Amino acid sequence: MAKIIMHIDLNAFFATAETIKDPSLEGKPLIIAGSSRRGIVSTASYEARKFGIHSAMPTYMAQRLCPSVIIRNVDFELYHRLSQEFFAFVREYTSIIEIASVDECYADMSECMKDCKNPQKFLEDLRDNLYKKTKLKCSIGLAPNKFLAKMASDFKKPLGVTIIRKKDIPSILWPLPIKDMYGVGKKTYPRLEALGIKTIGDLAKCEDIEVKKTLGKGFTVLKGWANGDGDDTVSTEEMDPKSIGHSSTFLFDTDDYEEIKKKLYELSLEVSEDAKKKDKVGTTISIVMKTPDFITTNRSISISIPTNEGEIIYNNAMKLFDSNYKGNPIRLIGVTLSNLKEKENFFVQMNLFDMEKVREENATKLLLNELNAKFKNKKIFIAASELEKKHEKR
Repeated sequence: MAKIIMHIDLNAFFATAETIKDPSLEGKPLIIAGSSRRGIVSTASYEARKFGIHSAMPTYMAQRLCPSVIIRNVDFELYHRLSQEFFAFVREYTSIIEIASVDECYADMSECMKDCKNPQKFLEDLRDNLYKKTKLKCSIGLAPNKFLAKMASDFKKPLGVTIIRKKDIPSILWPLPIKDMYGVGKKTYPRLEALGIKTIGDLAKCEDIEVKKTLGKGFTVLKGWANGDGDDTVSTEEMDPKSIGHSSTFLFDTDDYEEIKKKLYELSLEVSEDAKKKDKVGTTISIVMKTPDFITTNRSISISIPTNEGEIIYNNAMKLFDSNYKGNPIRLIGVTLSNLKEKENFFVQMNLFDMEKVREENATKLLLNELNAKFKNKKIFIAASELEKKHEKR
C-alpha cells in the first residue's frame, strides 16, 4: 500500500518572522539583508518580489528596484524559536518527520490520514491551524513519495496545498519546465534544454544517448522521478551540521593587520560558542579571505585532538592567516570549524546564508540514496566529502 508523504515548506520564513515580531510590516515590501552597500538580500517578502527583488541580490540594487523597501537585519534567536514551534506543530500530527532545513520538513502521514475522506480539506485545515497557532504561513505537498511531495509543495506558493497522485503526473508534473525539477541543478538544466529536454515530461520519455551522458548514472533516478518513482522513507534522524562557521564583511576594505587580527579573534569565539551550544568538537579549522574584487582564498589546517575552544581555534586561524596573507586589502574574513564529532544530541540552528546550500545538498542526498539503492551498493558518493576525509588523514 502506498505511503502518504507530506512536504511542508514555510513561505518567506525570515520575512514572515519579522512581520510576527512587528505586525506593521504585514503586506509591505520587506527584505532581510545587510543595510550597507555591500549587504546582500537573504529573504524577500512576496510583496518585495513583485518588484523583481530576490535572494542573493545586493541590497543597493533592491533599493533601486523598490525605493520604499523595508530592510531588517537578521534575528537568529527569533528564527530559531519559530522554527522549533513549526516542527513541534507538525509532530502533533505525526512523530515521523525528516527535517530538511529550518523551514521545511517531510512527514509520513500514512497513519493519521489513512481514513481521511477529504485530504485536500485536511491539509488546508492543517495549514490554517499552523497560521492560527504560530502566524507562520506555509505551502503543503502530498504524494506517495518525497520527490513528488516536494514538487507538490513548490507547485503553488504562497499558501498552496497540492496533492499529486500517480494518475496526476502527466497533467501536473510533466508540463513543468525542466529547470523546476527538484534534483536538476542550475548548471545542468541549460545543458538539458540544449539537448531538447524542455520539460519534465520530455525527460520522462527520453532515451537520448547524449542526455544519458550528460546526467550519467543520475539519468536512471531522475527519469524515474519524472515518471513518479521515488523514495518514500522519511528519516527521523536530525540534521547534523558538517561545519560551524562565521564570517564578517568589513565596513571598509582594510589591510590593517591589527583590525583583521581582532576580527579573527571575535569570529573564533563565535564559532567556539556555537560549537559548545551544539555539543560539537572539530578537527579542521579553516579561514576564508575575500578581496574587494571578490577573489576568494580558502585555507585549512587539521589538528589531532578535536576541539571547540576559542583560543585553539583562534591560534590556528592566525597561523593560516599569517602564512597566507599578502598584505592586500580584505573585504571579508571568516573562520570555520569542520570535521565535527558529536558529543550529545542537539538541534542545529541553520546559518541564514547556508540555507540554499543545504537545500541543494538535500536534493543531492536524495538522489544519491536512490542511486545506491538501485545499484545495491554504496559506491556512489560526493567527491568533496571523500577529499575532505583524505585531507583529514594527512
